[in-house]
Amino acid sequence: MWREYSKSFIKYNRAASASIMAAALIATMFLSLLCSLAYNFWTYDMEKIVLEEGDWQARITGDIDDGDLSVIQNFKNVERAVVNEDLSEPEQTVIDIYFQNIRTIYQDMPLISAKLGSGKDSIRYHSLLLSRYLIHDPEDSEPPMLLTLYLAILFIVMLSLILIIRNSFEISMNARIHQFGIFSSIGATPKQIRVCLLQETAVLSILPIIVGGLLGILASRGLMGAVNMFAADVAGRHEAVFHYHPAIWGVTIGSSVLTVFFSAWLPAAKLSRMTPLEAIRGAGSLQMKKKRHSPILNRLFGLKGELAGNAIKAQKKTFRISSFSLLLSFLGFSVMLCFTTLADISTRYTYFERYQDAWDIMVTIKDTEIGEVHAIDDLQGMTGIREAALYQKAEAVAVLPEECQSDELCALGGFAAVAGTPKKEGQLSVKAPVVILDDSSFLRFCSQIGIEPRLDGAIVLNRIWDRLNSNFRYKKYVPFVKEEGGNSVEGWRAPLCNNSQKGQVIDIPVLAYTQTVPALREEYPDYGLVHFMPLRMWNGVSGQLGGAEADSYIRVFSAGSADAADLNRLEREIVRRIGSGYEIESENRVQERLANDRLIDGMKVILGGFCVLLAVIGIANVFSNTLGFLRQRKREFAQYMSIGLTPREMRDIFVIEALVVAGRPFLITIPFTVLFVQFAVTASYLDPMVFWSEAPIGAVLLFAAGIGLFVAAAYYIGGRRILRCELGEVLREDLAD
Repeated sequence: MWREYSKSFIKYNRAASASIMAAALIATMFLSLLCSLAYNFWTYDMEKIVLEEGDWQARITGDIDDGDLSVIQNFKNVERAVVNEDLSEPEQTVIDIYFQNIRTIYQDMPLISAKLGSGKDSIRYHSLLLSRYLIHDPEDSEPPMLLTLYLAILFIVMLSLILIIRNSFEISMNARIHQFGIFSSIGATPKQIRVCLLQETAVLSILPIIVGGLLGILASRGLMGAVNMFAADVAGRHEAVFHYHPAIWGVTIGSSVLTVFFSAWLPAAKLSRMTPLEAIRGAGSLQMKKKRHSPILNRLFGLKGELAGNAIKAQKKTFRISSFSLLLSFLGFSVMLCFTTLADISTRYTYFERYQDAWDIMVTIKDTEIGEVHAIDDLQGMTGIREAALYQKAEAVAVLPEECQSDELCALGGFAAVAGTPKKEGQLSVKAPVVILDDSSFLRFCSQIGIEPRLDGAIVLNRIWDRLNSNFRYKKYVPFVKEEGGNSVEGWRAPLCNNSQKGQVIDIPVLAYTQTVPALREEYPDYGLVHFMPLRMWNGVSGQLGGAEADSYIRVFSAGSADAADLNRLEREIVRRIGSGYEIESENRVQERLANDRLIDGMKVILGGFCVLLAVIGIANVFSNTLGFLRQRKREFAQYMSIGLTPREMRDIFVIEALVVAGRPFLITIPFTVLFVQFAVTASYLDPMVFWSEAPIGAVLLFAAGIGLFVAAAYYIGGRRILRCELGEVLREDLAD
């Protein structure tokens, strides 16, 4: 009997069946998309960690011989142990260890160390890699919990989907309260009613779950392709490859089945608990209640506004999900667009416009000392290049007597007050980054600042940020030290030297002080003394200062128009001339700007897609409400007709309801968006008019108009069906019931 009834209901109630199928399809597609994206982001993160830091799981360092290595390899849980040739030294051997079951790594490594007779200090864990497997050091009070947070968010999304999709099932089942009341009165048990409803759900949901899972996979693959396309020109980024694992399919389908099951179970259980009399009389369906006033709508639209407000309040519970979805989608869309606009303005002001005259092409030569790069002279005479500079960076500390601070700095309270550090009497220890320029570039810099070109000293960038009277967006600088000539800067100390000369202070001749920097794409510290030094001098002091950073850089100015095609061609030629014997990364200014624009566009597309999906869920809920309560709304409008309302006035009521449903998210969101913009603009110290001149008002209004259009379509279809029927007959049937 129940099987035949279910078949009959599905056959003759296609709108309700389609609503359930759409709910299952949306739930599964969204879950499949989230699960697949989460897995691919995890895989990409793992690949990045392995490329940058290696795939080792733990390391042990010490005086380890072949016998000790054999002990490690024979440990029960060790898969393999290998000597790290790059990190090992004659006195210290570094062993990379891989485990069969890495979840016991924090218990096994101390045991291995004890067998070798070494202490805990000899052990090192690849904490970042292990954290991606949710393995954390039990002694770490603040372990990295990023992946755990992602999983928690995924779980919360699943719970949210249950609440969102549940409404579609509830509307469909509430429309049949009267029928099940009759079945209950002739002997149907609550269990039979629940089983009937769940059987229908299973039949209607099997195909949408499978199709939704496949659509989610395709959407995830498309998003990964979009990410690769938008980030194709980002220097140093490895391409994301789409991955999928059968376990992800199992999680997706299992989660979808549970989501659909609970979404159907909740209203089915509620329906089965109703008494036959309540079901026959339609209790739990849409009930118009008295003493519910809508003063704003009444003031704007009179009686029609009051009636529309009463209807909306009566449907408040059923509209809760659509209101939440539309509000969240519109808020997310408007905030996302404002955020990306702010990010684009900030990046343009602080990077592209700031450094547009500092470089055309940048080449990074990996793990190469500046003295090992011999292509700079060849590049200087190359057609298409106006100027090229080779440089490398190093870190050091300047040791200054306190009385050498400039009068302007002392007037602000001294270095401690400006830098926000504890005040110390006597000498100041200040960061002193070193920029080592090739000799010809250094001589050009000397000429640029108006001093005699020489190679026997350093030029000091004599400035410090006055953070007390300016902000980071529009910085004001004052002189750091008194410019009295000679060696006002008494010496440097390298804090990270691991040799016998650690801590030695050496004197560096100062050729000049300047507040002008060479044309390099570099960010200099706000509270330090940057030293620009020629290669010839660096060769004489590098041993005492502990050496430079690993990479060297070549900055190139083009001689042409610096358009994208010319720079791309010149960049390829420069890389070719430097040679294949180096590991090289190159970029050009125009291409990087285009890549940045593509990244921002990609962010808009991806985040906007999620906002649109939320809007679709909300709009689908509006359609379910307007079409699912046709029988109840027919009664409502039949009563209106009995008191003299015309069809035109009833249409006006539908229009008012549509305006409220579509306009409420807009009206609630706008103040929050404006507050967010105000906070973000203030925090970034931007001129508000700069943002508002580029604010994405048109896109936000277009998104709101799209939501309004679909809500209007839902009410148009529902209203047309109601007003086409014989409302008098409906009223007579209602009185008969």
